[in-house]
Amino acid sequence: MNILVIGSGGREHTLAWKIHQSKHCENLYVAPGNAGTATIATNVAVSASDFNAIAGIIGEKNISLVVVGPEDPLVNGLRDFLMERSDLADDLLIVGPGKTGAMLEGSKDFSKKFLNKYNIPTARSKTFTPFEIEEALAYISTKTPPVVLKADGLAAGKGVIIAPGHEQAKEAMKEMLLGKKFGDASSKVLIEDYLEGIEVSIFVLTDGKSYILLPEAKDYKRIGDGDIGPNTGGMGAVTPVPFADVVFLEKVENRIIKPTIEGLQKENIPYIGFIFIGLMSVNGEPYVIEYNVRMGDPESQAVLPRIKTDFVELLVATANGTLSTINVEFDTEAAVTVVLASEGYPNSYDKGHPITGLDNTIEGLVFHAGTVNKEGAIQTNGGRVLAVTGRGPDVAAAQEKAYLSLENITWKGMQYRKDIGNDILSMT
Repeated sequence: MNILVIGSGGREHTLAWKIHQSKHCENLYVAPGNAGTATIATNVAVSASDFNAIAGIIGEKNISLVVVGPEDPLVNGLRDFLMERSDLADDLLIVGPGKTGAMLEGSKDFSKKFLNKYNIPTARSKTFTPFEIEEALAYISTKTPPVVLKADGLAAGKGVIIAPGHEQAKEAMKEMLLGKKFGDASSKVLIEDYLEGIEVSIFVLTDGKSYILLPEAKDYKRIGDGDIGPNTGGMGAVTPVPFADVVFLEKVENRIIKPTIEGLQKENIPYIGFIFIGLMSVNGEPYVIEYNVRMGDPESQAVLPRIKTDFVELLVATANGTLSTINVEFDTEAAVTVVLASEGYPNSYDKGHPITGLDNTIEGLVFHAGTVNKEGAIQTNGGRVLAVTGRGPDVAAAQEKAYLSLENITWKGMQYRKDIGNDILSMT
């Protein structure tokens, strides 16, 4: 079958890489893709936000399956748009929820109300608008620091501020609500209780009725070693996570996943695709930090290599509602992913630096994100540029393979964390 992946980041390269391995994949296209996807698929110079052009490619290339990687086109209704197009095949398969389902990520306020309505454990919160700034500042004074502030809308993984004290929280709230620090995303801001614990990312693939629980992962959001500095889109990931044992995952399924699927059904929200649940383990009890309506990045680069079952068969079963008929197998190997980023990220950074050493990466997997091929040379084209994944029988071996594999890769100003997986190793 002919398959189209939407997006241009590391997650999309990983999705394309996994799809490319399937016996069912005849022709693979990525819109718009990057220098990495170009080595295994045909890149199409179409933006993920240009819905008309995407529909044109689907018709022109006789696409049977569309896999939407990033959240923006989902939140903006790409699925709904394609399903309403009379010129596209009635049997077009799409992996990714419609606009209403995508509100789980598109609005923190929406998702928090959903969580509370269906008694899914989460931190207490209250939402404020710019017209309620005085009430918001007064409410901050009642909270025990640190204070968590969350932009309601999409902010590229950077819309959360954890303020150590009341004054910092109040200044941040003014910057977000009045100063539009995150643009329209912070037109509403949630003030949330701080949860003390360890984060874990849970991934579910669902056809709206049945679901498959994929391998869990832990990501590393801050730019600096030891979890210091500003939040990023993610600087690395590890799977498996030792504390996410059978007992913990049983709690997750019973208290979070099942009520989420059932809640969507009760709300008459058809949901077909990935649900990424960011959790906090507080003394062994899971609490939802956030929903995402797609796979994670860089968690995809660690999790997807562990799937042994034909990936296209999983995606097709998801899209046509037959996921309950699939027996899925996972590799027991560990995986550690390290993100290589541009100097200055997550703030301003330069593009266009030549990357060397990509052909000398030992046995690690290299997934491209912010890259472009210009005149035969691969150059940086984003903040997070590459992700290198090492695999091994345990986290220690996978970590060693990841760092060994990135030793020869370089460009001007390249930065990466040196401690991805160290906290996991200290648990074992």
